[in-house]
Amino acid sequence: MLYCTTFRTALRTTLCTTFVMLLSTASFTSAQAEGTKVAPISAFFAHASYSGAELSPDGKYLAVRVIEKSGHDAMAVITLDTLAASIAAGFADDDIGDFQWVNNERLVYTLHDKRRAQGDRRVAQGLYAVNRDGTKSVQLAERTAPMVRESSMISRKTLPWHTYMMAPGAQDSDAIYVASPETGNRGFGNNLEYVNLLRLDTVTGRSEVVRRPGAVHNWMLDQKGEPRLATAVEHGTETIWYRDPATDAWRTLATFDVYGEQRDGFQPVGFGPDGALYVTVTGPGGTTGLHRFNFTTGKADPDALVDAPGYDFNGDLVRNRNKLLGVTMKTDARTSAWFDPAMQAMQKKVDQALPGMINMLTPAVEPGATNVLVESFSDRVPLRYSLFNSQTGQINPIGNSQGAIDPALMGRQEMVRYKARDGLTIPALLTLPPGGAHKNLPMVVLVHGGPYVDGPTWGWNRESQFLATRGYAVLEPHFRGTTGLGYKHFKAGFKQWGLAMQDDIADGAKWAIAKGYADANRVCIAGASYGGYAVLMGLVNDPTLYKCGVEWVGVTDINLMYTDTWNSESDFSDEWKKYAMPRLIGDRVKDAAQLKATSPIEQAARITQPLLLAYGGADRRVPMAQGKLFYEKVQQTNKDVEWIQYDSEGHGWYLPKNNIDFWTRVEKFLNKNIGPGQQRE
Repeated sequence: MLYCTTFRTALRTTLCTTFVMLLSTASFTSAQAEGTKVAPISAFFAHASYSGAELSPDGKYLAVRVIEKSGHDAMAVITLDTLAASIAAGFADDDIGDFQWVNNERLVYTLHDKRRAQGDRRVAQGLYAVNRDGTKSVQLAERTAPMVRESSMISRKTLPWHTYMMAPGAQDSDAIYVASPETGNRGFGNNLEYVNLLRLDTVTGRSEVVRRPGAVHNWMLDQKGEPRLATAVEHGTETIWYRDPATDAWRTLATFDVYGEQRDGFQPVGFGPDGALYVTVTGPGGTTGLHRFNFTTGKADPDALVDAPGYDFNGDLVRNRNKLLGVTMKTDARTSAWFDPAMQAMQKKVDQALPGMINMLTPAVEPGATNVLVESFSDRVPLRYSLFNSQTGQINPIGNSQGAIDPALMGRQEMVRYKARDGLTIPALLTLPPGGAHKNLPMVVLVHGGPYVDGPTWGWNRESQFLATRGYAVLEPHFRGTTGLGYKHFKAGFKQWGLAMQDDIADGAKWAIAKGYADANRVCIAGASYGGYAVLMGLVNDPTLYKCGVEWVGVTDINLMYTDTWNSESDFSDEWKKYAMPRLIGDRVKDAAQLKATSPIEQAARITQPLLLAYGGADRRVPMAQGKLFYEKVQQTNKDVEWIQYDSEGHGWYLPKNNIDFWTRVEKFLNKNIGPGQQRE
C-alpha cells in the first residue's frame, strides 16, 4: 500500500501527500490490464512534445515550449482570453531552452540544439530577449560559434557566453538579473571561483555588475526582485551574506560547516511579499521544516510553518505580489500546502475535475488574475499542462509532455518501506507491470545515482515504466546516504560505499522476494553513475542474489576520483575532492584499504554474472577511460560482458536514438538472463 505521510502547517492543516485516491484512477478494461498490447520503445524516449509553460505576470498570456513541424522546439505565446497562439521565437537550426517572462510584454530565453549530444555541441546556450508578439528580438549573450538568426534579430554588443538566467525578479520592468560564473584555469565550471551578478536591460543590452560581498557562488533576490542574499562554500564552510535594505551594505549572516557531523544552521528558501525570509531548520525529529527567519535575533523562529515527518522540507514558496499563498514540497510525491483559503478551495476543485492525478497549481504573480497553470501527472500519466479559470471553473488542456504514451498500458507504482539488516527504515519505489499477476516476477533493482541526492518520487518515469511494461517488477531503494529523509539517514551513508549502502540495496531485493513480488532466481541489478558503481559491487558482494547486471556511466575505481591524472577530463571540483569526498566517501590515506576493497576494478575477477556496460565518450563526470579500464580487466575472467559506447554522449544519454538503442539492448539482455519479459509487437 502507499505510505500516507501527513505534514503540518502553521494553519494546522493535515494532508495526505501520497494521495491514496490515486489508487482509484479511472478504470481500465481487462484486456488492457492484461498487457495484450505493449507501448513502443520510441514512446518512452522521444523528446517531449510540450516541455515547459509559464504564465505572464498578469496571467493573460501563457508561454509554452512546443515542437514545430520542423522538429525543433519553438516558444509560442497563447493569448488566454481568445486562446489564439503565435510563435514568439523559433529557429531553423536551434531549439528554445529555458525561458521566462521579463514583464507582461517581454520574455528571455536560451538556445540549444537537441539533435546534438554533449560531445558534438560547439556552442553555448546564449541569452536572448523578445516581445511576446515576436518583435524587438535582441541577442544578449554570446554563443561560442555562429548561429542561424532570424532577420528581425537586432545586432548589439553582447555579454560573454558564460551568462545565465536566474530565477525571475520583479517582472515589472525591462531589466533582469543574470549570473556570470568565473572559474579556475581549467574552466567549464569545475573550479568555481565566484559568480558575478549583473543587472541587465533586455532592450538595450546594457548591464551593470552588482558589488559582491565575497567569493559568492549563489545569489537570492528578494520580494522586489533585488539582490538580498548571497552564499558561498569555501574550504568546507558555507557563508551567508545579507544586504541590509536600509543601507545596501552587506554583512555576514551566518557560517556553517557543510560536511559536519551534525546539520547545523539554516538554509535560505526565499523571501515573502512582506520581505520576510523563509529558511529550513532541522527539527527535533531530525528532518528540516520551513521556518520564518528573525533578523533581530539572527535565528529562525522556533515553530515550523510546514514540516513533513520523515522528510526534509524540499520545495519552494508560492506567492503573488501581496501574499505568501503556500508552498510546494516533496515527500512520497510532489504536493502543495496552501496557507491561502482561496488557493486551497481551488486545489479541491481542480482535484475533483482531474481525479487520480497530482495537480500542481501555479498562480500568476499579479493578485486577482483568473488563470492558474496546472501541471498534472500520476504514476501512469506523464506530465500534462492545462489552465484553470478561477471565475468560470473551466479547465482548458494545453498539451502533454509525452503524447505517445497510453496510460492504460503503463504499470502501477507505490512507495514501500522495508527494514535494512541494522534496523534502518529504507523507503523504495515499487513499479509493477500492468495486469493483475504480480507474484514471482522477474525484477530489476534500479539504483539511483548521486548518491547524495533525493531519491525518485512517485510519478511517471520513463525508465522504470519501460521495464515494467516489458514484464519486470522494478524496485528503486532510497538507501542510506540518499538526501531528503533527514540527516540521520544521510549521515548513515558516510563512508559506506560498497558497505552498508550496498547492503540496503540487497536487503530491498530480499524483501521483494520474501513478499512474493520477485522470483529469487530472476533478479538483476541496474543503475547509472553511482548506481552503476552499486551494480558492480552488488555483483561482487551478493553473487547469488543478482543473476546479472546492467550499468552505465558507473564509477569503477574510487581512487581515480581523487587523482589529478584525469583532471583534463573530469568535472569534479577541487573543493569537492578536498573537503567533501574525504568525509562522505573516505579519506584517501586513512581509508586507503577500504577504498581499495570497495573499488569494483579491484574485485573484477569476482564478477562472474552476465554484465552489460555502457559509457559516453564525452562524459566528464566519469570519463570513458574509467569504464574501459574495468572492461579490459573484467574480460580476463568473464567472457559474458557486453560493451556499449556512445562517442558523443556525456554522463547519460540525451539523444532519443541512443536511448532507444541502449534500452533495446537492455531489454534483450534482461530477457536472455532473467526473462521472459514481455516482447514488443
